[in-house]
Amino acid sequence: MTPSSHSTDIIVIGAGPCGLFVAFEAGLLKMHCHFVDYLPIPGGQCAEIYPKKPIYDIPGYPSVLAGDLISNLMKQIEPFHPQFTLGERAESLEKQEDGLFKLTTHRGTVITGHTVMIAGGLGCFEPRKPTIENLAQYEDRGVEYIIRDPEMYRGKTVVVGGGGDSALDWTIVLADIAASVTLVHRSQSFRAAPDSVAKAQALADAGRITMITDANVSGLSGDGALKTVTLTMNDGSTDVRNADHYIPLFGLSPKLGPIAQWGLALDKNAIAVENTTFQTNVEGIYAVGDIAEYPHKLKLILCGFHEAAIACHATYQRRNPDKKHVLKYTTVTGITELT
Repeated sequence: MTPSSHSTDIIVIGAGPCGLFVAFEAGLLKMHCHFVDYLPIPGGQCAEIYPKKPIYDIPGYPSVLAGDLISNLMKQIEPFHPQFTLGERAESLEKQEDGLFKLTTHRGTVITGHTVMIAGGLGCFEPRKPTIENLAQYEDRGVEYIIRDPEMYRGKTVVVGGGGDSALDWTIVLADIAASVTLVHRSQSFRAAPDSVAKAQALADAGRITMITDANVSGLSGDGALKTVTLTMNDGSTDVRNADHYIPLFGLSPKLGPIAQWGLALDKNAIAVENTTFQTNVEGIYAVGDIAEYPHKLKLILCGFHEAAIACHATYQRRNPDKKHVLKYTTVTGITELT
């Protein structure tokens, strides 16, 4: 597949709640956004790790589920038609002679834009990998840490590792797609929502999936591509099973990743910003949300929303220095769709 290229006004790195709100504030100012996120869906931690977790400090919502908050944010930004490059990590960033920023992902996708808005939460969320000696040998050859397209598993033999929400939920989805699904978990107790556990158990009881507890995947083998996995039980016994795909879903670990090499001033493993514009030490690059650090910082979603609004107005003024910008309330102007 040939890597794609795109151009936009604002390149937004991170599609969590604060990043998504950038698209709303930018849209009001007639600026387009293009998102890059390593996760396969928008929403960051709220969507991938705890979509059913209630959040209590969003103004106007006594309680809102994290997943519902993301759904509402996605609806809010629909009129501004943001673009998304998901399942790809922002790898390199350079400022070109024409003043535009060029971002390249680890898969070769190129996005150019006038402004970069880093809204990467605690950094790039990378999958927690199991300790298997030859694991790297089979990455993208049968081992996947993120499910980007469930259809690629149609008719395949799949082994899923893990006992959290992601492992259980994807096991349930793949039961209707794959030829066979085996869920392997190290204990008999799961860390997923009770409803998901009950659904997976019902599928196992009906013979539609295989559920193996008190075990770990300890070995992989195959000639070029994955063919079998070795399971080691807690009692020391082993079992070898056929597998076209092994999907270890053990959660995500936040890391700054390549961002740390971009020449940005860092503070406490975050990015230092000037807190009247949220611009970094590099002109044209801003940071908002948990990844931004400044005196008296509060790592709250509602504070990230504030930072996104200020940063968007700052970048508008930077791009239009001779144009006096007057804030107009949406209660007066309404929402005009960006084309």
